[in-house]
Amino acid sequence: MSEEAALPHADLPDAALPAEIDEFLVHLTKERDLSPNTISAYRRDLREFSTWLASTHGIEGWQWNELGRTDIRGFMAHCTRRGLAKRSIARQLSAVRSFYRWMHRDERVDVNPARAVGSPRLPRTLPAYLDERQAELLLEHAATRAKSLAFTDVRNFAMLELFYSSGLRLSELRGIDLGDLDLIAQQVKVRGKGRKERIVPVGDHAQRALRNYLVKRDALLATAKTKARDAKPARGAVFLSERGARMSPRAIQHAVVQLLASVDEGAGLSTHSLRHSFATHLVDGGADLRAVQELLGHASISTTQIYTHTSVERLKKVYRQAHPRA
Repeated sequence: MSEEAALPHADLPDAALPAEIDEFLVHLTKERDLSPNTISAYRRDLREFSTWLASTHGIEGWQWNELGRTDIRGFMAHCTRRGLAKRSIARQLSAVRSFYRWMHRDERVDVNPARAVGSPRLPRTLPAYLDERQAELLLEHAATRAKSLAFTDVRNFAMLELFYSSGLRLSELRGIDLGDLDLIAQQVKVRGKGRKERIVPVGDHAQRALRNYLVKRDALLATAKTKARDAKPARGAVFLSERGARMSPRAIQHAVVQLLASVDEGAGLSTHSLRHSFATHLVDGGADLRAVQELLGHASISTTQIYTHTSVERLKKVYRQAHPRA
């Protein structure tokens, strides 16, 4: 086995991280207020980078100020040899760039060599989404199940309506508290990537589904006992498990995927497919792309533009099917 293949890649303890990386992670946590998941991703990627540097230059054989773009390119080549996808390599390069940008601003290094390294070209893949008829069938199926008045069926229908009505990410829906939800004004405040807050509308159908669910939720909390011995019910959270705890991401995904399977079992649809459907149907309906960007909480309009490609692909499909000389 080669020395490179034997690298422990991402399993070094935090104590083994260079002090500069530790300080950078503190900066991201306290000054930029990034989410714990984002911090963990930065820690993992920068640990990988520093581990590779130690394997190629020796534990104490390098200084940040002495590294150049060839070192960073070497790290990217190492990631490629490991079989990482281009998207994963681009994410790791982004972490290295952010780290060097912080060090350069803090005058810890004279230059930022990561600026001269290009990211791998990523393929633009069209996201999986439901067409309007499929979305209608899905919600009709969930509404029929909710007529059972069982807590989980009523809750899952409300989640489905809110996902499609407001284009939320899974983490955003999971984090909604009662104080964030205003069913009179028909809006909800959510916390997106980087903990940025935005207010998005709640449609009429989602409002009714949520009102019905909140009645069930209140009844559940009156008798709920959480699984953990000393835990208390999550009285502030909107979406709860049957034990009264805030639902886990896995539980939300599982509940929604089961309902999505009723539309197309083999399509690999997920909660994010509802977000893609929300955006695609807005763009198809003539919504301004800047408005869609704001509703989705995208930092860049280029991220939102993929939905114009989705619409174009749909039109091409119609054209090929209908035009005699397509």
